[in-house]
Amino acid sequence: MKLLIVIVNYRTAPLVVDCLRSLEPEEKAIAGMKVAVIDCCSGDDSAPILSKAIAENHWRRWVSLLPLEENAGFARGNNAAIRRAMRSSDPPKYVMLLNPDTLVRPGAVQSLLDFVESRSEAGMAGSRLEDTCGNVQISAFRFPSILSEVESALRFGLATRLLAHWMVAPPPPDHAAPVDWLSGASLLIRRAVLEEIGLLDEGCFMYYEDVDFCRAARRAGWSCWYVPESRVVHLVSQASGIESKLKPRPAYWFEARRRYFLKNHGLVYTAVCDAAWIASFALWRVRRVLINKPDTDPPGLLRDFIRRSVFARGRDLAVPQADSAPPPRPANDALPPNVLPFSRPGKLP
Repeated sequence: MKLLIVIVNYRTAPLVVDCLRSLEPEEKAIAGMKVAVIDCCSGDDSAPILSKAIAENHWRRWVSLLPLEENAGFARGNNAAIRRAMRSSDPPKYVMLLNPDTLVRPGAVQSLLDFVESRSEAGMAGSRLEDTCGNVQISAFRFPSILSEVESALRFGLATRLLAHWMVAPPPPDHAAPVDWLSGASLLIRRAVLEEIGLLDEGCFMYYEDVDFCRAARRAGWSCWYVPESRVVHLVSQASGIESKLKPRPAYWFEARRRYFLKNHGLVYTAVCDAAWIASFALWRVRRVLINKPDTDPPGLLRDFIRRSVFARGRDLAVPQADSAPPPRPANDALPPNVLPFSRPGKLP
């Protein structure tokens, strides 16, 4: 197999069907391309909807559906498909992570493959993410640091200009360029990288697993490249909803952030980062009131950050399940008749 594309679904079946439809031209152009759709125990009609779409659109030859027994998050969902593929008799040369809330522009996958195959040092390549009108979204980043925590929380023009070199999300380049880390929404990975550093950190339920993975690859000598010739529409947060300003930020975001810093920088550095963010954000909240700026932050953001910082949780690396995760599927719960086991792609049970 040349390429395995992994799409993790949790109650986003219509989005996944649209994503698969956008991949049809890519599959016709790329020999040896397969797609694994992972359903993380959605608890709704996702599995039947996806199974029906696969059958009706004649995608069985290149699309497989793997239902999991629990909603264990983005990293574990991707890893489930990658492990099976890596242990098969025909492991993929490349693995691509693709969000369910994406639409692949023509040639986007081939552009990533061509780029990585032309550079032996490139361990990963990521797409230019954009909205439906073609406006670019930031998907190439710098690693988080103490100064980046100050810049992101303080929200003060002068500080942003002074700390521009440490900004996590700078304006994306208009040409292929090496970057610290790439969004897991559309990310191509060499099998050799997976063999050397392992899979995504399953301790992160969602978020920061892509930052952590790219940092591990960097330590192993692999580079990450942003490739704007590969264009992918990203319907931001249609799958996760984390950008909503109407509800609190989920616990798993804070837990994943703390885990990333503790794992990669240790307790003291993490404590300084937490203190820097808390102080900077508190100053922003005061300034916001004084200058009468609208409140666009999720409810209780400062309170929740403090409650899940190292000052309250220490070295605790436990990661909660999704705030609204459904109960696990019973062991004897029969699968829908058209679900295709990953171990037998393209064949009916």
